[in-house]
Amino acid sequence: MRGSMSALTGRAAPNRMHDLVRVGAPGADKSGTPVLPAAGAARAAVVLVGGHEGGADVAVEPSRERGPLLRAASAHRELRQAVRHALDMTDHPVCVVPMTLGRDPGLVTDTARTLMSVTCGAAAGRVVLADPFGSATLLTGWLRVAVARAVEPFDATDLAVMLTANAANRFDDAELCRIAHLVKVRTGLPWVEVAFRGGDPGPDEVQDRCETLGARRIAVVCADFGSADLGFGCADSGPLLSPTTVSGVLAARVAAAMLKLGRGDDGIAHGLRH
Repeated sequence: MRGSMSALTGRAAPNRMHDLVRVGAPGADKSGTPVLPAAGAARAAVVLVGGHEGGADVAVEPSRERGPLLRAASAHRELRQAVRHALDMTDHPVCVVPMTLGRDPGLVTDTARTLMSVTCGAAAGRVVLADPFGSATLLTGWLRVAVARAVEPFDATDLAVMLTANAANRFDDAELCRIAHLVKVRTGLPWVEVAFRGGDPGPDEVQDRCETLGARRIAVVCADFGSADLGFGCADSGPLLSPTTVSGVLAARVAAAMLKLGRGDDGIAHGLRH
């Protein structure tokens, strides 16, 4: 991109937690001890299932107070493998958390459908579907905080904010545009633009547009669990949510799900109606 852009000093994204693994194996620390984010509910194996927002790769803080943590990159074959592996490796209940920030409602429904096929027989009563990690309302709030943090040290009159996310489909992409408008209205910034990694408009196109309109600085804020796609002169504001925040939200979702399971509700029927 053009060299007239003034660079901001962005915060480096925290390193991916090396002791958490993807589908097929539990998370473990250096000694091999299973780990799970935060504390506060009955012990359970947790499966994080991700979609186009990249939630399967999110960094969380380790904890020895929980059961194993597994990751599934999709709500189909990978999820079935992860749940069956969790059932085989532990006697604890298995809690599945759809890792959407609020822009992937299909992830919840697909997860529920898959769980229907793995919760019969001996697995009945051992698997619970938690509420989604986030919602459109929560995402709007998280983005407002992230944008305010990114622009605080600078003059907002010549500053543009670019919200980036993986391209998905026209409905989920349109939802981010709606949320971006709400963020712009509440922050009073002249430019809050949306760019889709692998989609239209892409980050380069949006950066050019902001520069043409007079922005001298651009702060890039991730609107999903991914990382920024930076052009020259753009600054990375870091991950949308810190590992501590992610762990806290996960703990709340798991705790609520375990309470439901104790009352005989595995959450799957509710997920099918999401």
